[in-house]
Amino acid sequence: MSFDPNADFFAFEQDFAGTLRCIPMRVRLKLDCCGIKLSLRQWSQLPAEIRRDLMHLACETPSEQIVYRDKLIAFIEAHCDEPPKALGANDESLWRETTSVPGCVLAQAEQDDVAPPDLAIWKTLHPLQRFALVKLARSRHENENFVPALREFDLLPAA
Repeated sequence: MSFDPNADFFAFEQDFAGTLRCIPMRVRLKLDCCGIKLSLRQWSQLPAEIRRDLMHLACETPSEQIVYRDKLIAFIEAHCDEPPKALGANDESLWRETTSVPGCVLAQAEQDDVAPPDLAIWKTLHPLQRFALVKLARSRHENENFVPALREFDLLPAA
């Protein structure tokens, strides 16, 4: 399956894609980049048009990240019953690393009894794909999507 970096959702996210009831990986990456923690409760309190806007607003360069952060904070303050919170310091930016495959990805692959991506392949993945694999490997409630993501990224044969 060919990866489209402009697609709104990964195939493994399609069960909630239309309703935007969960925070898509594309938005979660932007949250990580701008340093804001957005709870699922806050996400669900945002109007659908704002949720769509958050998927499409630019957030790659440092200046875009500042604009995204400011808009997100304004949206949270206007629509949510919880204040904005800064993302705590963590090692989830492991997706940025291309000198080694993160241990959490290796451990999740071992737990799922599948081959992990090797370093040469890890380096070639789009940052959003690496981000998704790290998030899925570290999540206690979402790691059932780890193997489907590996398949979607052509890292495992189709089932």
